[in-house]
Amino acid sequence: MAVHIVVMGVAGCGKSTVVEAIRDELGYTLAEGDDFHPQANIEKMSAGIPLTDEDRWPWLDVINAWMVARESLGENTVVSSSALKRSYRDALTKNLNVFFLHLDGSHELIAQRLAARKGHFMPPELLPSQFAILEPLAPDENGVVVSIEGNVDDVVRRAVDAVRAYEAKQAGAQA
Repeated sequence: MAVHIVVMGVAGCGKSTVVEAIRDELGYTLAEGDDFHPQANIEKMSAGIPLTDEDRWPWLDVINAWMVARESLGENTVVSSSALKRSYRDALTKNLNVFFLHLDGSHELIAQRLAARKGHFMPPELLPSQFAILEPLAPDENGVVVSIEGNVDDVVRRAVDAVRAYEAKQAGAQA
């Protein structure tokens, strides 16, 4: 059985950096969740309008279908997706075992990082709307919280270590 990782959190928390590190260090097949957004979603966010649940369902379904297709090929995957609500995470896990890495940090720290980011369609003004709907991982969800405090190397190391621990747990369960 392949391993599927969703790196989740609000905009600006470092999802893209972490998925790239997991791909580079562990050889997972990577997908950038933003690449699955329809143009209408990108235009809406670019205009500073938060997405609704109705905007997100088709996007989440496409990400899930991508992971399910890779499962059939036996590929381990890592994908970035805000996955802010439990219902969104449930959509991502349809017909699939997914492990979530929730990149977590203070509103102030993430706002600083988001303000420094260049060339992304997500404006910093939407950050409060993301925090407003964020539902942290529940104890019964398959995942861990990874702090984004410290430098990028620290965050990457914590995230990769969490994936390695999960891989070891999965290998033990299959033995």
